[in-house]
Amino acid sequence: MKSAVETLNPTRVRLTVEVPFEELKDSLDAAYKKINQQVTVKGFRKGKVPARVIDQRFGRGAVLEEAVNDALPKFYTEAVNEAELNPLGQPEVDITDLKDGETLNFTAEVDIRPSIEIPDYSGIEVEVDAVEVADEDVDKSVEQLRERFASTSPVERPAEDGDVVTIDLQAKVDGEVLADGVASGVSYTIGSGELLDGLDDAVKGLEAGAEATFTSELKGGSAAGKEAEVTVKVTQVAARELPELDDEFAQLASEFDTLEELKADSRKRLENMKQYDQATQAQERVLDKLLELVEVPVPEKLLEDEVNTRKHNLEHHQLGQMGLDLAKYLEIQGKTEEEFETETREAAVKGIKTQFVLDELVKRENLNVNQEELTEHLMRRAASSGMSPDQFAQAVVEGGQVPLLVGEVARGKALAVVVESATVKDTNGETVDLDDEDETDAETAADAEATEADATDAAEEKTEG
Repeated sequence: MKSAVETLNPTRVRLTVEVPFEELKDSLDAAYKKINQQVTVKGFRKGKVPARVIDQRFGRGAVLEEAVNDALPKFYTEAVNEAELNPLGQPEVDITDLKDGETLNFTAEVDIRPSIEIPDYSGIEVEVDAVEVADEDVDKSVEQLRERFASTSPVERPAEDGDVVTIDLQAKVDGEVLADGVASGVSYTIGSGELLDGLDDAVKGLEAGAEATFTSELKGGSAAGKEAEVTVKVTQVAARELPELDDEFAQLASEFDTLEELKADSRKRLENMKQYDQATQAQERVLDKLLELVEVPVPEKLLEDEVNTRKHNLEHHQLGQMGLDLAKYLEIQGKTEEEFETETREAAVKGIKTQFVLDELVKRENLNVNQEELTEHLMRRAASSGMSPDQFAQAVVEGGQVPLLVGEVARGKALAVVVESATVKDTNGETVDLDDEDETDAETAADAEATEADATDAAEEKTEG
């Protein structure tokens, strides 16, 4: 076999392959054997029909077609390996010449990973938010804890903001009561806005036993998105009573003996959260600066696949779980379809570029992933997916996704290398020290961009397969 490579653009090549006919022998034998098992010829036992009879009865062309279909993947892979290419997705193959007993010539056009030059990134400088916890932040945190320990007691008066009412609901669309539009004994806090638009105004001022009717757009169920006439009946009004903010409350709500100790702990937790947010912000901004330094051509077909994958995941998974369609989502976000398309494409481009750049850094820095790192990453991914580690690990193995997880960890380590060499200062001008523990945050930042490039991973899986 002989092959040659023609570069069509920085992300696409054409392979020209010439295969001597004798190299098709194994595939021809396999073709005759396969056809033998599928046909019946009078006078011959099944599977024992001679090749010349198959040629006469079914045509030599059918045998050649079967043999070529069997042989093409092997010769294509050999040509790719010989040229040391990194293909993305399936090739577009064109058989240019097939002469029985002489030769098989074909071309294969395929997208490839572009060649990327990583410049010196040691001069990257970014600014992040300072870690500052105000007294108001601590007070708000303690107040939220106080809300959790609130008690309720029935009252005989009209319902007010903050009251907890027990209500019965009935929704009608076009005058018909919905099968899934009836609910009884629902507990609802006035002012929370958690159920239906207009419900707060409808129940305020009602006493137990009173009812009201209002119009609202349903957020879920069989008539999601439709206007409904909703009747609400209040069966009980209860006032919420908050505990006093004192040492007794601290002992009730925490392991601390005094309110001051509880507030100090709240301040420390808020500081930790802000430090985590600061570290994540640093990773993201360093990544943005790195991408600005590198010229990364993006394969058009790969980009289209990634855009479609993102849109499909949003419409059929994320929005579907919320009972929304794309039109309603865009209305809530205040975006036009054109703005959505532009943002999705920009995010897809960034995701693909991130993966290409970080993968190149992994190779350049000779970064490896050990079992402990992979296990830690798997645990985090399992937690975010809502699955147990064992369930997630089983799904990963059965789906052949282990190499993808290894890639995610490696890209996180690559970004951590860049962050370590960057200068990070907060808005107060203070240098921020990002220690080794922040490698986890680097994985998070890298995953947020690179692992969104599902089309890239899927394309590579197909090629490897």
